Amino acid sequence: MAEAAEWMRRGQSPTAVATWQRVLQLAPDHAPALNQLGAHALAQGDRGAARDYLERATAADPGLAIAHANLSRLYSQQGDAARALESITKAIHAEPAAWGAHFEKARLLQAGNRQREAASSWNSGLQYMPEAARNSPQLQAVVQQAMAAVAENQEQLAVFLAERLHGLRHGRGHRDLERFDHTLDIIRGRRSFVTARPLMLPIPRLPAIPFFHAADFEWAARVEAEFPAVLQELHGLLAADAGFEPYIQTATGEPKGQFEELDRKLDWGAYFLWKNGQRIDAHADRCPRTEAAVGLAPQITVPSRAPVIFFSALKPGTVIPPHNGATNARLTVHLPLIIPADCGLRVGEETHVWKPGKLVIFDDTIRHEAWNHSNQLRVVLIFDVWHPMLTPLERELVAHTIEGMMDFYGQDADLGEL
Repeated sequence: MAEAAEWMRRGQSPTAVATWQRVLQLAPDHAPALNQLGAHALAQGDRGAARDYLERATAADPGLAIAHANLSRLYSQQGDAARALESITKAIHAEPAAWGAHFEKARLLQAGNRQREAASSWNSGLQYMPEAARNSPQLQAVVQQAMAAVAENQEQLAVFLAERLHGLRHGRGHRDLERFDHTLDIIRGRRSFVTARPLMLPIPRLPAIPFFHAADFEWAARVEAEFPAVLQELHGLLAADAGFEPYIQTATGEPKGQFEELDRKLDWGAYFLWKNGQRIDAHADRCPRTEAAVGLAPQITVPSRAPVIFFSALKPGTVIPPHNGATNARLTVHLPLIIPADCGLRVGEETHVWKPGKLVIFDDTIRHEAWNHSNQLRVVLIFDVWHPMLTPLERELVAHTIEGMMDFYGQDADLGEL
C-alpha cells in the first residue's frame, strides 16, 4: 500500500493500480486497496468496476468512511440520489467529524428539497471544519453557501416560533421578555451563549452553577423525607427483577458517539415511571410513594417530552462518559438510594460523592460524567425540575418553544432530552 501511494504521488497511476492489485492477491478483502481501485476506476469513468470495488470495500470494512463516501459519489453520478444519501450517511456514522461528508450530505438533501435537514448538515460541517480550512480562499464558496443555508434556516425557525409565541408575548414589557428574547436570538444565530453548553435550547443570563444547594429549595427537605419509602420500593423492584431496560438505545442508523460502549446494554439501566411525558402505568403503579415524592418538586411538563422520572442503575465498573444536557431551563435532580464506595459524579471541575437520601441538584448542560468503580450496583432516582431563576412566563415560553421545535423538525427528531 505504501508503494502504491508513492507511485500515485509520482503520477504513475498504472503502476499504482498494478500494485493495489498485488495487494488483493495477498488479501482479497483488503478494504483500503479495494477503495483505492474503486476511486481510480471512478475517476477513469469506469462506473461498473468502481461499483464492484467500492461495494466490496464497504462490505469488507463497514467502518471505512472514505469508501462509503466514494460509493456515494458514484451513486450520485448514476442519478441514484437515495442510495447516494444512504452511503454518505454511512460515511458520517463511520467518521462523524468528517466535515466534507456533512457538506456532501447537505448538497444531496438540498437537491431533494429537504432544506431543513440540509441546514442541519451544513451546520454540522461548519462545526467540524478546522479553522485553517474554514479560512482557506479555495473553500470560501462552500463555506459561504453553508453559512447562508444555516442562517436562512435559523430565520425561518425564528419566524415559526414567533408566530407560536405571539399570544404569550403580547403586552409584555422588556423586563419580562429580556432573557427569552436572548434565547430566540441564540436560536436564530444572532447572539451566542458563552457559559454552559446546552445542546438544543440555551437560556442566557442564567449563572453556570455546577451544583446547587438543596437547602435553597423549599421542596427538597420534603422529598428527602420520603427516602425510606422510595428505597423500599426500589428494593421491591430489584427483588422481583422488574423491568430495567438499557438507558442508551440509539435508533437504528444513528451514530452512537460517546455512548457506544453503553448502547443497548444494562450496564446503565433504567426503570422509567414517566418517560417523554407519558406515565408508564405498569411501572408507576408499583412505586406510588416514589411518584408522590417526586410530585413534591416543581416538575417540568411538556407534551411528548417531560416529565421523565426513572431509577438509574449503574453496574460495577460502569462509566458514563462526559456529555452535556439539552437545556439549562431545567436542573437535574438525583435522590441517591444505593451508593457503594468508589462512585461519583463530576460536573465541570467539581466532583460530588452521593450520600444516600441526600438530594443532588445540578446543571447538566455543564459537561459532566459519572462512574461506579465498586463491585456493587449503584442506583439513584432521577428527575428534572425547572431552573429556579426562570419566571412563570419563561417556563411557559420554554414549554411552548420545545413543542414548536418538535413540530418544526418533526416529532421523531433527535432534540436531546429536552
